[in-house]
Amino acid sequence: MSYKDLKTYQNSTIIYDFTVDFCNRFVVPPHYTTYQTDKSYSPQPYPSNRSYRTADQMVQAARSGKQNIVEGSTERASKKSEIKLVSVSRASFQELLEDYEDFLRQHSLPLWEKDFPQAVAVRQLVYLPDKSYQTYRSYLSSPENAANAIICLINQNNFLLDRQIKSLEEAFIKEGGYTEQLFKKRLAHRAIK
Repeated sequence: MSYKDLKTYQNSTIIYDFTVDFCNRFVVPPHYTTYQTDKSYSPQPYPSNRSYRTADQMVQAARSGKQNIVEGSTERASKKSEIKLVSVSRASFQELLEDYEDFLRQHSLPLWEKDFPQAVAVRQLVYLPDKSYQTYRSYLSSPENAANAIICLINQNNFLLDRQIKSLEEAFIKEGGYTEQLFKKRLAHRAIK
């Protein structure tokens, strides 16, 4: 199975593309610094350096989450390395989740409760057979909808990553790592001689 078949990779690609768009629209777009509670923009031609750093950190966390799944799933990665890299992916997405929650809090926007109708609707999107970034793009209509929608997807992906890590750990315990497998083959080879 290719890493591209993994649900965690597919979700990670959506999260990465969505985060790039979110940051371009709401964190450091031209003529934008804050989103007011009256839903109007407060224009300023030069966003702060802090905004650029925040956007860069968010995009890098999303990219790291995606790329570590790819790197861990390569044929040359040992089980131990794969567990480590998928765990790094999980940590990157947790960092990104915090960034989105911080964004909502700092802009006085509500964090959707788990049973909030919009949150339930977003969570159902993960079950669509051919979902992509376009599936979630309509939520970029406002910073509140966008941040909450991606928080839902990140939480779902983190759940799947936790399951993936557990499965990898169980396989490692059962089958051993690459070095152990080579050692067993070497012993078997010596026994034949």
